Amino acid sequence: MSDQLKLAALSDDYTRFGLERDAVREWEDGARTDDSAGSYEWWYFDAHLSDGAKIVVVFMNKDLGAASSPLSPQLRVNLELPDGTMSNNTIAIPAAQWSAASERADIRMGPGNRFQGENLREYRIQATAGPVQVDFTLTSEVPAWRPATGHMLFGATRDLEFNWLPSVPQGAVRGSYTIDGERHETAGVGYHDHNWGNVGLQKIVNDWYWGRGQAGPYTVIASFITSAEKYGFAEIPIFMLARDGRIVADDPEKMTFERDEIYTDAKTGKPVAGIVRYTYADDVDTYVVTFDRKRDLVRNPLTKDLPWLKRAAARLAGFDGAYLRFAGVLTIEHHQGGRLVEKFAEDAIWELMYFGHARAVSN
Repeated sequence: MSDQLKLAALSDDYTRFGLERDAVREWEDGARTDDSAGSYEWWYFDAHLSDGAKIVVVFMNKDLGAASSPLSPQLRVNLELPDGTMSNNTIAIPAAQWSAASERADIRMGPGNRFQGENLREYRIQATAGPVQVDFTLTSEVPAWRPATGHMLFGATRDLEFNWLPSVPQGAVRGSYTIDGERHETAGVGYHDHNWGNVGLQKIVNDWYWGRGQAGPYTVIASFITSAEKYGFAEIPIFMLARDGRIVADDPEKMTFERDEIYTDAKTGKPVAGIVRYTYADDVDTYVVTFDRKRDLVRNPLTKDLPWLKRAAARLAGFDGAYLRFAGVLTIEHHQGGRLVEKFAEDAIWELMYFGHARAVSN
């Protein structure tokens, strides 16, 4: 392994971070940064609802990729209605109206917006942005999990961090969303994770694919992160597959990643894989997880939500990051000894995040 590749890796040093190898504790979902310049943190929730709607809510204390600005909270609420109508909303919250507890997830952003958890088991998400208001309860069905320590370390001294905790890999959702004054009571399947770091993502990450979903008795979380050029585009694979709430596969060394049906997105100029596939081989068992894009939910330059002055400065500096979110079909296959024994398919949402410039990618 080259020196460059050693400078970007997922850490398994549990002692350093005060973590347990086989248990996730409630404090891990609490605030993990001090809100200082250069730090960022967000709590994410999404749900597929029984009426056909899809919802994404993010409580964030800094713009993605920001590395030197003071605390700048944002609330994001994206809603896709059953008929495919989209409502994407991002609002800034005054720093004085942001708070986050350290012993558990309890984040408040302005009046009425709260992301609150109890024992990594039950969460209440209340948020209003633009014409959309949501009030959901998420109850865990698959226990909290992290890839090793969840800490991705960068740099010669390993002091640059990007960290990830899937607090609820899958859970039952119930509650309501309201749009333009019309309230909809519903239920469904949801997910929650927590991210934080101390270095701007555009400095350490070139791009990532990330997806999660549920099909039949299986729950999957899968990501493929490509580090920035200065780290040799080192790859960090992440994979977790659970069956009936029990993890059956989570060793990234046994996973391979493939991109297929690659095209250039006309709006962002980024190469996009219409199909991404994760194959996990372990003795006689092989699991194949495929995300097959059917439509786009979001296709935005990362500068879109910046004030015009910052947006102009980012363009002058050559920053052309982009965020794309897709809807399509998740298929999970289980093979034993080369024979297909199970196959399930369901709707899913996944994303492609680009901080670096587009580059040629082979499958």
